[in-house]
Amino acid sequence: MKGAGTDESLLIEILCTRNNKEIVSIKEAYKRLFDRDLEADVKSDTSGSLRKILVMVLEATRDETQQVNAELAEQDASDLYKAGEGRWGTEELAFNVVLAKRSYSQLRATFQAYEKVCGKDIEESIKSETSGDLEKAYLTLVSCAKDCPGYFATLLHKSMKGAGTDEETLIRILVTRAESDLPTIKEKFQQMYKKPLAEAVRSDTSGDFRKLLLAILH
Repeated sequence: MKGAGTDESLLIEILCTRNNKEIVSIKEAYKRLFDRDLEADVKSDTSGSLRKILVMVLEATRDETQQVNAELAEQDASDLYKAGEGRWGTEELAFNVVLAKRSYSQLRATFQAYEKVCGKDIEESIKSETSGDLEKAYLTLVSCAKDCPGYFATLLHKSMKGAGTDEETLIRILVTRAESDLPTIKEKFQQMYKKPLAEAVRSDTSGDFRKLLLAILH
């Protein structure tokens, strides 16, 4: 967020993929390192719909229980349909509350219910009814609820695909996920791309940088 322009994609990737405890830790570390309030900086550096969803995510009040309430899933699915496909001006509040506050298991039930109500999956509706950074934020929240390791495996693959390697993304994901779900991300990468993540990293990097990343992966 420093200087001219804000890296919205990075804000979305970091804030929309973390659990409550991680978000609280990020806010504390931000305060300690920069003596600034992360929420205040996000508010002043973003605007409109994106600001609303990021601020809600920063509250770190997602339900993290495993129970699924089928009635609530149907109610939420119906609210999302009314807010979006039904008469799009999008009532973002409905989307924001559901995507930022419900547990991942509850959201998976909601997405299934949504498909029944709407006849298409939630991602299709988001893509057809929103755009830009808001679309990216919503799709990131949906991807993480459905399959967080899959979300990161896809990002890793993109960072190494084609000419040149996006080293920043590669480092950021491997380092930040090393102590949480990296083993699952490695499994997912293997399933999705039919080769081990370490092999992809080895062929796309070199020198000490390669050694460091491979050390994290083992």
